[in-house]
Amino acid sequence: MKVVAFFNARASARKTSLVYHLAWMYAYLDVNVLAADLDPQGNLTSMFIEDHELEPFWPQRGERRTAFGALRPLVEGAGDVSVPYVAEPDLGLGMIVGDPLLATAEEELSSQWPACLDHKPRAFRLLSALPQVLRMGARQIGAQIILVDVGPSLGALNRAAILAADAIVVPLATDIHSLQGLHNLGPTLRRWRKEWRARRDRNPVEDLETPEGSMRSAGYIVMQRAFRLDQPAGAYRRWRDAIPDVYATEVAVEDQPSRQAVNDPDPNCLATLKPYSSLEPLAREARKPMFALKPADGATGGHGVAVRECYRDFKALAETLAQRVGIEVGQL
Repeated sequence: MKVVAFFNARASARKTSLVYHLAWMYAYLDVNVLAADLDPQGNLTSMFIEDHELEPFWPQRGERRTAFGALRPLVEGAGDVSVPYVAEPDLGLGMIVGDPLLATAEEELSSQWPACLDHKPRAFRLLSALPQVLRMGARQIGAQIILVDVGPSLGALNRAAILAADAIVVPLATDIHSLQGLHNLGPTLRRWRKEWRARRDRNPVEDLETPEGSMRSAGYIVMQRAFRLDQPAGAYRRWRDAIPDVYATEVAVEDQPSRQAVNDPDPNCLATLKPYSSLEPLAREARKPMFALKPADGATGGHGVAVRECYRDFKALAETLAQRVGIEVGQL
């Protein structure tokens, strides 16, 4: 079982849509997959579950069948983490439902980070809680891969979530904001990795499985933008062409794939995805991934061609990512 976190400290990189579509693609390819919404905004949850169906998950009183609900006993000092509820949108596809209350755990997670250095049992239990929840959720459906959607910040909640990750994928928009974000992201991930190594050996709880915290770079995905005629193409190309060097020097310093020849494609680039903006309204209306749209959903003519291209692109990405994180290609 592999845990892959999709992380970008900047919003609007279409990260959540990417996780949603990859989760469905793995299910289509008969790979059991768990999607985990660990972003308090809950956008991934909203893509899987309609608003009126969410009400039972978020009661004002009583049990919340969400990621926070599983953490709540530990966060509030009332017990240990509980087994998470796993919604199953389809056979082989499960999801841990997001929750706005996850944001309330931020302060506690922040305060327990330095407490690990003092061998505090509660600190290790809390910082190992999200990885534990993911493992328990994955076991319920026999997931081979867990796709984790985290929020656009470098805060304590995301740090705790990313501790669980075997690999990190960075979705990037082709703009100056994404490039600047890489300058912050790489050093932050290396610092988190180094600080967790200094803490992990101080765990005093013998039966507690602490996360390894490898957080290695799996690569980036370029999320192309839809352009207006009045937008300068030159700026787009400049930012796009700068991504490989910036990513290599800032993020993939310790996990650099080898390039066979100078002119080979960047090995850190997992895929370049079109926006498929013409399919998005149809997919929202049909409540299904873009590559699953049918003529009955309005995907006729040029839309039908785009659906087939979208399927091809996400299938190739799913296969590339699986190989990168160590899932056998034969399983696809």
